[in-house]
Amino acid sequence: MDYREEKSRAWKMRPLKNADAEFAYGSGHVNPLRAVNPGLVYEADKGDYIKMLCGNGFAAKITDSERQKLAAMKEVVSVFPNRMYQLQTTRSWRFMGFNKTTEKHRNSKRENDLIVGVIDTGIWPESKSFNDEGFGPAPDKWKGACKGGRNFTCNNKVIGARYYTSDPTIDSARDTEGHGSHTASTAAGNKVMNVSFYGVAQGTAMGGVPSARIAAYRVCSADGCSSEAILAAFDDAIADGVDIITISIGGASASEYTQDPIAIGSFHAMAEGILTVNSAGNSGPESGSVASVSPWMLSVAASTTDRSYITKVVLGNGKTLVGKSINGFSLHGKKYPLVYGEDATKSCDEPAAKMCITGCLDTDLVDGKIVLCDSAGGAPVVHWAGGVGSVHQTEMTENVTSVSPIPALALLSHDFGTIKAYFKSAKKPVAEILRSETRKDTNAPVVAYFSSRGPNLIAPDILKPDLTAPGVDILAAYSPLKAPTNDPLDTRQEDYNVISGTSMSCPHVAGAAAYVKSFHPDWSPSAIKSALMTTAWKMRPLKNADAEFAYGSGHVNPLRAVNPGLVYEADKGDYIKMLCGSGYDSNMIRQISGDKSTCPEEVDKSLVRDLNYPSMAVKIDKPQKPFKIVFQRTVTNVGSASSTYKATVSSNLNVSITVEPHILSFKSSDEKKSFSVTVAGEELKSPISASLVWSDSVHKVRSPIVVYSKSV
Repeated sequence: MDYREEKSRAWKMRPLKNADAEFAYGSGHVNPLRAVNPGLVYEADKGDYIKMLCGNGFAAKITDSERQKLAAMKEVVSVFPNRMYQLQTTRSWRFMGFNKTTEKHRNSKRENDLIVGVIDTGIWPESKSFNDEGFGPAPDKWKGACKGGRNFTCNNKVIGARYYTSDPTIDSARDTEGHGSHTASTAAGNKVMNVSFYGVAQGTAMGGVPSARIAAYRVCSADGCSSEAILAAFDDAIADGVDIITISIGGASASEYTQDPIAIGSFHAMAEGILTVNSAGNSGPESGSVASVSPWMLSVAASTTDRSYITKVVLGNGKTLVGKSINGFSLHGKKYPLVYGEDATKSCDEPAAKMCITGCLDTDLVDGKIVLCDSAGGAPVVHWAGGVGSVHQTEMTENVTSVSPIPALALLSHDFGTIKAYFKSAKKPVAEILRSETRKDTNAPVVAYFSSRGPNLIAPDILKPDLTAPGVDILAAYSPLKAPTNDPLDTRQEDYNVISGTSMSCPHVAGAAAYVKSFHPDWSPSAIKSALMTTAWKMRPLKNADAEFAYGSGHVNPLRAVNPGLVYEADKGDYIKMLCGSGYDSNMIRQISGDKSTCPEEVDKSLVRDLNYPSMAVKIDKPQKPFKIVFQRTVTNVGSASSTYKATVSSNLNVSITVEPHILSFKSSDEKKSFSVTVAGEELKSPISASLVWSDSVHKVRSPIVVYSKSV
């Protein structure tokens, strides 16, 4: 029997006997005999169903020829491979200026109405960082739902939850990886007193907007995060009514906008007035490694705070060496015998044994001992073999540490040589590894070595990343279902953990964006983005070799961003014009916008560098020849109604930079003024790093200017 015929000839049911009417019985009760002669039928074929599915988004296994046929349908917006993307605090907010005095000036009522959407690995709703004590019902604008799945309950803090995965073992939005809880609490977690990791990083854990609400969208499993899940989460977050989206996920490298679900999803969010904050990536320090390159998103690098961690090892001769790790273990004053990796094997050659390669260490030879390893990855191997602890060698000089599954630390080569010399000279070499200590880092902030760098490989005239924020050794909420390390023998269950990555810096900026929005609820995504970029702390190139390609406009400064004076605004139409100027045709534009947007007639005159962006960058293709570049910009007055700004350009001997006009006088709020910046030079021998500052004696609106060639 044909399903269509049965439906049209079904017996009519009675609503009086079925309270839910058609929602209960559909077309009625099946009637096989009448279905043989229906008279008329409603037909739909495979193409109709495909068109229906394309009204939203779906994933399917298809051949390349089938993909081409789908892509050719005018009703289909885009077809691209379903890729797997990867997941890219007590002191950090104080480091950025929040203290007891500034906390009194929060706009708590508006902050309480803000909703931060977190697209990640889910959330652990029972964490103290997500307790809803003192919170009232969800804001009226909230249109979402709590669809967290099995054993998941939302509250007035975590007001929404959804999960998207084809993994049959995942049946809820509950965080089993720890990553999502960490990012959510960094952006909008409650204030939680006396938090630490086994006594390390002691303090008050809090998010940038602790009074805000959270909506969690789980798109990741242990294997990664799929394109279809990411796009679905963006669609739901937009419809649910979130104000800011934070997504600490990205690919290994930059993708064309039409192939990047985060670029597409964030474009849709921008069109609805929602700013998306995205991690820059953890593929640094290689040039051109930044993965988050869409100009309508805010892309965040990772840098240090003024708090770092050290771990000491005390040798049997009384000498103390200082290394790096986050060690929450105590050996209670007892010293243990030392053994070198090469002396702890029966199966490996000397080079492999010295490095403590997996499978090399013999349990009988390391039991009850601290093992010396030439390789930085030795601690888990020592743990598996049954050793008490490990000391390994590292060439990394940066203040970036990691949590260890056993008492362990990393020593720089000189100090590692000292402990090896002691081991070889002492009759019974012993040592004790102490619990980690906190020290002040006076060099901070410095961009972390792992943080992805520019230039932007997709749009070379758009500077990425946009700015940097704390992303090193960040303590925040965690899932007790996930051990604090990736060691399978680590059985510890912790509510808070210390992690590093641009995944950690991204929610700091999302929290800062929400903080700005709490004072300016009507500001556009580009206005909030501009405020954060133009008020950022100026970073020092001498401490950051890649300069703006490492930190963008500088280090985020949330308190100053509330009152930026001027903002650079861009809307959906501006971004479409920029895309058209980049060579995207109308069909490609629609793959990104999801609507019927087309390129304007004046597209031939548009330049990517003329997008009204808060930073200015240009790539010179012929650096040996004279060049003259002009940037066109427009600023909007969001400060005093009557104000006058004067332009100041940082000096650079290799180029001439002029601003016309160099004075902007405003007579009202929201008034706009346009200007041009001309950069000229005879030859580009190395990247030019300069800046433009508009100042009215109260505000300093700073934009970096970067000129570089393909040789970067």
